[in-house]
Amino acid sequence: MLEIENLDVYYGASQALKSVSSKAEPGKITAVLGRNGVGKTTLMQSIAGHVSPTSGAITWQGKNITTQPAHTRARSGIAYVPQGRQIFPLLTVQENLETGYACVPRGHRTIDPEIFDLFPILHDMRKRRGGDLSGGQQQQLAIARALITRPELLILDEPTEGIQPSIIKDIQSVIAMLRDRGDMAIVLVEQFFDFARELADYYTVLDRGEVVLAGEADQVDIEEVRGHMMV
Repeated sequence: MLEIENLDVYYGASQALKSVSSKAEPGKITAVLGRNGVGKTTLMQSIAGHVSPTSGAITWQGKNITTQPAHTRARSGIAYVPQGRQIFPLLTVQENLETGYACVPRGHRTIDPEIFDLFPILHDMRKRRGGDLSGGQQQQLAIARALITRPELLILDEPTEGIQPSIIKDIQSVIAMLRDRGDMAIVLVEQFFDFARELADYYTVLDRGEVVLAGEADQVDIEEVRGHMMV
């Protein structure tokens, strides 16, 4: 469903991505790994349409979307959960979820009951302000907001960052469940290696903006992958 080919991205004179290629398929999770500052978030923002590549191509469902704006990509089934969650702290949980309606046809602007099945705590807290939630609860809210758009590609940028272990397990279960339905491709950026290892079907490992290791999870050397994540 998603093909990334020879992507170059510059910030001024600094090159953040160098001929990066990767892919994501329905029913599978592509884990994008590497140390801090190697270009992982830049790659996610490029897929979502927040950063414009200098060269290369991004193909989604057979269509070249390299120059499409972010809102068009969102309407075509691409949902992005950014690093740091970026929920609206002064809006209620319910209102935060409803912001996802912006890229959904009017006739489908409802909260699927499955959202609250996946994240029961959000149902209990739907009248509370987003800023009053814990970091882990905010992360669940950010993922749920993305799911409101009924995506076919879900991009998760470091979903375990700064949250408690019990909620990490809950989020891991939800991601695995979404993958196992078979109708959604997932791209996961993660620093917590064991979390990524439990979920990954395919690895793309970056170092200094370049792909240094890629392949199916059962074919790559896990210790080599781990080595590229160590400082």
